[in-house]
Order: sequence, then structure tokens, then C-alpha cells
Amino acid sequence: QVQLMESGGGLAQPGGSLRLSCAASVGGFSLYDMGWYRQAPGKQRELVATIRNGGRTNYADSVKGRFTISRDNAKNTVYLQMNSLKPEDTAVYYCNAQSVVRDLWGQGTQVTVSS
Repeated sequence: QVQLMESGGGLAQPGGSLRLSCAASVGGFSLYDMGWYRQAPGKQRELVATIRNGGRTNYADSVKGRFTISRDNAKNTVYLQMNSLKPEDTAVYYCNAQSVVRDLWGQGTQVTVSS
């Protein structure tokens, strides 16, 4: 069964850091475009960052310079390093994997930024 399993969420103070991981149990992981999205209470799900199968990255303006997406194809894992966290980063963060024929989502991990 194909799965995306997020981990690393939790509570952080403003200005703090968290690192999210998404382990994918898919064949051909290196061929997938991977992404992180988030959904805050009462808001629509929004893109945070993506990394193409060739390594090109893209970020939402709100996280540029603070978040870094990366992938380790040998471990079938994508990461999101989040620094200088702000209360407005509070949301459920979802991992996404896209190929020509698949669009996969994880169940999400909660990130709360509060003092």
C-alpha cells in the first residue's frame, strides 16, 4: 500500500525551528515531484514548498528565506527545515507526491508556533 508518513511536527516557540520528514513507501520515488502544503484552521490548504524530481525548488513567498525543502532519494524521504518560525506558520502540514499518474497525500502533522 502506497503511503506518505509525515513526522517531526510539534510545538515550537516563535523564532524556533522544526524539521519535518515525509517517508514515502512508493516505487520510483526519485521520479516523483514532492511538496509540502499546509492548512490552518478556517483556511484553505496552501502550497509551502515543492521540489521537483530533478531537484528544482519552489517556495511560497511567506516562507522564502526561512524554510528549506530537500530530498534524499536513497531514503525515499523529503524534508522541510523550518527556521525563524512565526505564529502564522501554525497549521497542519501535509506531504504530497506527484507523478504523471499519481497524486498522493499524507495524513498531516500538526505544527504549532506559540510562546
